Amino acid sequence: MNNSKRVANALLAFTFCCASFSAVALEPTEYAVPSELATQTLLLDVVELDEKLVAVGEFGHVVLSSDNGATWEQAKGVPTRSTLTSISFVDQMNGLAVGHDMTILKTVDGGVTWTLQYNNIDNELPLLAVKFVNAGYAIATGGFSSFLESRDGGLTWEERLLDEDIQDDFHLNDLFTDASGDIYIPAEFGNVYRSQDGGQKFEALVTPYDGSFWGGMILDDGSVLVWGMRGNAFISSDKGASWSKVNTNTDRSLSGGTQMDDGRVVLTGLSGLVLVSTDGGKNFVETVREDRISFSQVSAGPDGSVILYGDAGIRAHKID
Repeated sequence: MNNSKRVANALLAFTFCCASFSAVALEPTEYAVPSELATQTLLLDVVELDEKLVAVGEFGHVVLSSDNGATWEQAKGVPTRSTLTSISFVDQMNGLAVGHDMTILKTVDGGVTWTLQYNNIDNELPLLAVKFVNAGYAIATGGFSSFLESRDGGLTWEERLLDEDIQDDFHLNDLFTDASGDIYIPAEFGNVYRSQDGGQKFEALVTPYDGSFWGGMILDDGSVLVWGMRGNAFISSDKGASWSKVNTNTDRSLSGGTQMDDGRVVLTGLSGLVLVSTDGGKNFVETVREDRISFSQVSAGPDGSVILYGDAGIRAHKID
């Protein structure tokens, strides 16, 4: 299994069918197994809630830290063993996690306990990203343009087309929103989709790249930063109307990113890659860790450090 939730989708072929589920939590068929090694196995995404961190990964593992990554504990009774690929919280208590087999989990206590709200084991479709747009509306996306939405805070989900006017069948690899509520979806073949009406309609933005975008985020100054294969990253200061190529100084694929409180932008990726920018994401300095571990996501750590999540679980990393 590849380290990255966004690379894993390329290994699977699926059939997509439409369905909706009731607000009653589903009865799980299996639960994640408690393991002392939960923080040392594949972890794919993390959400930062002040000093609290919640990370998700393979085998249905959910791990939590209440001290900014100094110590971790595994959530008990997580109702799946499917690989979890993405996590999103709308506040300190209410969150969603998604993963393989079209799995969608919900928590109302900050990630301590979870309920199974949606899955389709027969379909085996991987969901790769989830995002609370607001307290009531959430989106989950995944392989072959799969798109699910919830209008009741994640209790019920319905599958729909990304947009009736978009006939693409690409993997929708990530989800993020800007301060005005615009929704961005980095995807395959250089596509970034954007909605400016709360997710009702999407349009394909023109980018100067024809490879896959694995992820993206909104920087503190409002710029849109997206990244993907072979060190390619692009930045836009006008909501995606135009793009400039970022000088990443690497040909390693990029998978995750965060912006520190001091403004530094940190990206991570395959084979021990850590990139740091001090000019708002326009230029990066490359560091390659000696362990060559591939990482999927990164979060801010204590004292100017970062925490990396990937093939071997959690690693602390000091950046200069």
